[in-house]
Amino acid sequence: MHQQFDLTGKRALVTGGGVGIGAAIAAILADAGAQVAVSYRTHAPDETVIAGLGSGATAFALDATDDNAVAAALGKLGAEWGGLDILVNNVGGLVQRSTIADMSPQLWHTVMALNADSTFLVTHHALPLLADGGRIINIASLAGRTGGHPGATAYAASKAAIFGFTRGLAKEVADRRITVNAVAPGFIEDTPFHDTFTTPDSKEQTVDTIPLGRAGRPQDVAAAVLWLASDGAEFVTGTVTDVNGGQHFG
Repeated sequence: MHQQFDLTGKRALVTGGGVGIGAAIAAILADAGAQVAVSYRTHAPDETVIAGLGSGATAFALDATDDNAVAAALGKLGAEWGGLDILVNNVGGLVQRSTIADMSPQLWHTVMALNADSTFLVTHHALPLLADGGRIINIASLAGRTGGHPGATAYAASKAAIFGFTRGLAKEVADRRITVNAVAPGFIEDTPFHDTFTTPDSKEQTVDTIPLGRAGRPQDVAAAVLWLASDGAEFVTGTVTDVNGGQHFG
């Protein structure tokens, strides 16, 4: 392992880390030597996933849209670990497709809570635990740049909000040498998100629009997160890293 990717002694929390992109992120951080905690809500990690993260790993259920639940969970983790070095905000998803004309205010608020409020709440309660020189990495989406497909406007808006949150927070915590960056995945296969909203035909059509000629994999996103969490990215903050195979150039 190259020295700049050595995370030995670092403590990392990956929200939404039970499956898909979150699980891949947790695995790559653990492989680099970090002690990893994963939170989950609907997709609990199986025993194999947790075992693969090493003896110091932990997993806990968390509704990241619930302020009291987040405060309690982060307080408990902070007491047990003594702090954090890396936070990966990976909670999110597309609840259902709906045009704005047909959307209820309740659905709008649900999508915003899942994707944007969760990022704020976890970060808010994690900041007192985060060591100076720490890392915050927010998982956004290509939809935040393009607007997504019809019916995904609320999702796109919530993910675009993460871009602004990332840049604003980067300025707020720079005096502590904490970096804040976002990663915006494109079409990533083998995830609950795309497995729910794609068919074989729609997947093929999407892959045809990707210059590199394949769908992304969770490990592609995880590799970008590893770099941003590493010493090699200590002078990188307030950025959005696109992982989409050339499907869109931000």
